[in-house]
Amino acid sequence: MSQLSPASPPPGPAPSSNISAMIARQAIMNGQQAVVGYELFNRSRSHVGHTAASDVVLVFTALSHAGTEELVGRFLIFVNCTHESLTAGHLELVNPDKLVLEVPPLGHAAADEVQARLPILTSLRERGFHLAFNHTVLESIYAPWLPLADYIKLDMSVLARDQVAVLVNYAGRHCQAELIAEKIESAQQYDMVSSLGVELFQGFWFSRPTLVEARLLTPGQTHVVQLINLVRKQASTDEIEEVLKKDAGLAFNLMRLINSAGLGLTREITSVRQAVLLLGLKKLFRWAALLLTMTRFGGTPPVVGHTAVVRGRLMELLALEILPPEQADQAFVIGIFSMLDQMLGIPLEAAVGLLHLPEDLRAALLQHSNVYGQLLTLAEACESSDDDTFDQLAHSLNLTSQQINWAHLQALAWADEIQQD
Repeated sequence: MSQLSPASPPPGPAPSSNISAMIARQAIMNGQQAVVGYELFNRSRSHVGHTAASDVVLVFTALSHAGTEELVGRFLIFVNCTHESLTAGHLELVNPDKLVLEVPPLGHAAADEVQARLPILTSLRERGFHLAFNHTVLESIYAPWLPLADYIKLDMSVLARDQVAVLVNYAGRHCQAELIAEKIESAQQYDMVSSLGVELFQGFWFSRPTLVEARLLTPGQTHVVQLINLVRKQASTDEIEEVLKKDAGLAFNLMRLINSAGLGLTREITSVRQAVLLLGLKKLFRWAALLLTMTRFGGTPPVVGHTAVVRGRLMELLALEILPPEQADQAFVIGIFSMLDQMLGIPLEAAVGLLHLPEDLRAALLQHSNVYGQLLTLAEACESSDDDTFDQLAHSLNLTSQQINWAHLQALAWADEIQQD
């Protein structure tokens, strides 16, 4: 399995920034016109052609997307692939059960070329990925691939009724794949393929591709390179966690990815340490390497990224005075994520919804309730020099003004220090 090669970073730190890409999605429906999945297409202006790199970016963006709505939710993700992208490290980061890899034909294929690709396709299938092919997989030259097909797409823009009938009949006798009639543009086409036994459909008659502005909060290259180097030398969880806490973009992307439907977890992860331990060093390296490729598109960062890190550190230090250590880590997460609306340019409630946090953490962020919410309000009071709120919350949390001021100074010094890393 090949790995993404990290590029050399430019001199000096490049803190977090927000970039966006245009992704189109088109629904794949069943006979009851219920959505079973979405096919994704890259529609960004900077996107040129269909390449292995564009496949990688498309999948990563779908999983780490930070817009006001989910790109795919809990549905299957259908992604067109090149044969090169089928060996890329980004596939290590996703839940195979949620991803359908659309494998292209080889053009003027020879039997030896088909056979040479078989081990890769077999490995993907064994790992749990779904494989989709177009109708050419029913040709005799592709016989070795046919048993691997979960889906076969029938292109209604090029196939006549008699051809469709022959292909449906052949597929029914020689494989277990589900058939998808694509590019359906009329009720007549739908009625025809339905009468032949096809049960999945895609095309303008059902829905046109809709554009979604897919946003990503990109971290600074310096911090990503530092993370990659730590992972390569198998550093301790403490060291890795420290780097992640230095950059709001890194922390957000990791929490977003680890809690996305694409990873298939059954419980929400609420701390950076949990996320590191769960992802593991191998996947953490692949994720960081992929993030590095995305940081090339970043621009000058907003000041809020630095403020978010100060806020998170301040809340963590104060929480250590009154809460167990694991809860202090959650206080850090709440602090940096409390400014997601400004970092992402979307309402805070929508941004928080992307992270699938437990209700107590959501309440702290959105209503400033419970002890985490009180710590957040106190941190904001420190920033705005709101003496009345400062005094009220210091008393409520049983913290002295000396403790709070010292923690604030430590947080500011920590943030200034990491800016120079």
